[in-house]
Amino acid sequence: MVIWCRRTDELVDGPNATHMSATVLDRWEERLEDLFNGRPFDMLDAALTDTVQKFPLDIKPFRDMIEGMRMDTKKSRYENYQELYLYCYYVAGTVALMTVPVMGISPESSSHASSIYNSALSLGIGNQLTNILRDVGEDALRGRVYLPQDELAQYGLCDDDVYSRRVTDNWREFMKGQINRARFYFNQAEEGASKLDKDSRWPVWSSLLLYRTILDAIEENDYDNLTKRAYVGRTKKLLMLPLSYTRSVSMPGFAFH
Repeated sequence: MVIWCRRTDELVDGPNATHMSATVLDRWEERLEDLFNGRPFDMLDAALTDTVQKFPLDIKPFRDMIEGMRMDTKKSRYENYQELYLYCYYVAGTVALMTVPVMGISPESSSHASSIYNSALSLGIGNQLTNILRDVGEDALRGRVYLPQDELAQYGLCDDDVYSRRVTDNWREFMKGQINRARFYFNQAEEGASKLDKDSRWPVWSSLLLYRTILDAIEENDYDNLTKRAYVGRTKKLLMLPLSYTRSVSMPGFAFH
């Protein structure tokens, strides 16, 4: 499943992205239908076919991820957060929804499955928002601004301010709001992370804590994500593992803040 997601993403961002077209994505979606129906095209497709046969996977998040790739080929601006949220769902929220059936839900959990899927979706959205905030400068070099245009305008900002790569007080205030939004989704994700099957919780908690630390790093860089890339060092990542493990073995439903 991870390999399929990587291959899908590389259709747009990989070394052969210059040959991308709507036809390529249409054919990729046809291959998806085939592998869900037990007719994989190659060995890598066969791995996902095997997973589909073993776990109750829904094809919709997979289709939606392909739709997100279509969006990326057509759209480089987002007028408001509603548009940006949809993009985040397509390219990252879908991945979270794909993984829940494989990771499993703890038999000790009393929560309805839908609430756990919602928490997983929140983690995917939070992760993608964090990716966007980390990569603002790099995306601008490619002519892309994955930020709500109306919210930029509220702080007297526009695309030219992003391209100028100048960190102003208005930019800092704008970024504070964007970071708070991402943290909101991580807080929403916590409860569901504690209700997954016990063998699946550790990597989920590790991802959650790591991405939160990226937001901390943006703040530590004085909100300069235009000329600097927020970086979490190897030592800090290793130190995070015991904490994520401690949270993963806690009783389902016990949330940390």
